[in-house]
Formats: sequence, structure tokens, C-alpha cells
Amino acid sequence: MSAYLNRRTAIAGGLAATAAAWAAGAAAQRAYTIPQDHLPKMVPVSEEYQPGEIHVDPWRYFLYWVTEERRAVRYVIGVARASLYEPGVYTVGAKREWPSWRPTDEMIERDPEAYEQYKDGMPGGPNNPLGARALYLFEGQRDTYLRIHGTPEPWTVMSSRSNGCVRLINSHIEHLYTLVPNGTRVTLHG
Repeated sequence: MSAYLNRRTAIAGGLAATAAAWAAGAAAQRAYTIPQDHLPKMVPVSEEYQPGEIHVDPWRYFLYWVTEERRAVRYVIGVARASLYEPGVYTVGAKREWPSWRPTDEMIERDPEAYEQYKDGMPGGPNNPLGARALYLFEGQRDTYLRIHGTPEPWTVMSSRSNGCVRLINSHIEHLYTLVPNGTRVTLHG
């Protein structure tokens, strides 16, 4: 009986700690006020951008979801540090809501103090580095491990600090996620 109560107490304590972490992460995001110039905006784009494509401009920190000829929704983003940014043409090969996350072996090797603790992964939730939604970028049938995803730290957009991915404010990736189908062409401009 005592072992049962201890196990039950441990499980309840673990659930309470998880709920508290979710609440703290969600509260921090709610407390952040998105600057007016960081809100999505309809803008004109070059005629080379085709409807139904995503284009990432890493130098200006913008992602464009092209909706019609010469028009796109522009989102403010964060990108990878210069040495980790991988320009190229990709395809959205999968989409996930509240995705789980595992640092790549390269991330763990570069910074074991920060990432070793997550080598077995982290479940989705408001404190997960991939945020509320993720678009998985593929080359053919191969997952590149590059993502367009949300962030639990919305104040980090307009910076180059990730390990290879493109980050949006969670409410913005939630919006983009509803619009973008699998198979969408994505260009990460260099």
C-alpha cells in the first residue's frame, strides 16, 4: 500500500510539474506584446514568386507566403546563425501540431551542455523549441531536419540565432500552417 501511495504521489507530482511548466511557458508568451511592425502583412512581391510558394529572405527576416500573382502574406521570422543557414529549394513533406523535438546529433556535439539532456527528445508543448506548429522541409523523400516552426520565445524573431530552422511567432505559424499544404515549394534564399 505504501509503495502504491508513493507511486501515486510521484505520478501526481510529475503531472503537476508538467502542468506548471505548460502554464509558465504559455504565460510568458501571452505577456509578450507583438510589435505592430511584426504583424503579418499583405505585400507586393516580385513576379518570379509564384502563388502557392514560400520564400524566405534571411537578410531581412521575412517569410513570404505567395497567395496570388505579385501578392504575398509577409511574416517576420528568425533564422539560423550564418554558419548553419542552408539555402536551397525544399518541399513541405510533413506538418505537425505541437510537434515533439529532438536536437540533431550535430547540435548535441556542438553544445552538449545545452542539448545532451534532450537526446531522447522533448514532447510538444508551449516550452518546446518547435512551438505550436511545424512544417518539415524535405529534399525529395528525404527529411532535411530543417523546419519552419513556431517559437516559445517570440521576442527572438528578427535575429539569426537558431540551429538551422526558420522561426515564427506561434500565432503566425498557426495561421501559416492552415494555409500551406504538403508538397508546397519552399525557397530559402541565400
